Amino acid sequence: MVVRVSAAIRGAAIVLICSSAAMARSEIRAVHSYAADGATFVGAASMYNPYQPGYREGGTETSSGEHYDPSAWAAAIQADLREKFGGVRRGNATSYALVEGINKKVIVKINDVGPLKPGRIIDFDERTMRYFDPTLRLGLIHSVKVTPLYGDDWLPGPIAER
Repeated sequence: MVVRVSAAIRGAAIVLICSSAAMARSEIRAVHSYAADGATFVGAASMYNPYQPGYREGGTETSSGEHYDPSAWAAAIQADLREKFGGVRRGNATSYALVEGINKKVIVKINDVGPLKPGRIIDFDERTMRYFDPTLRLGLIHSVKVTPLYGDDWLPGPIAER
């Protein structure tokens, strides 16, 4: 009897693991199928947090009218790319992007724009930067790929890849 129960539990665990892996693969395929016109931008990512000492520019209100939230999965795109990401402005629909770098993928809400330094294409909020750099010691994440996503029903956060 114990052997049968043990075998049933192992079988259920195997089914659960396999279905989780299949769901993660289908989620990644779904994200890539909704990429806007196949446009992907590559450059460096930095971090902006107006609540930390040393940040002199900008403020706590984003271009979309939201207040900066260091715990959100959000980012500011380079001002020259504003139109590629839905024209981030107060009153416009929210836009999202798939960001890939350091073998990690995350969906972020693009709620701000900025005059970023040359070579930089995106400024992460603190939570997003900590996903890529948990210690915040790198300063920049090089060669990130940023792809605009169609629609406004995305759930920002990491995409599990298994």
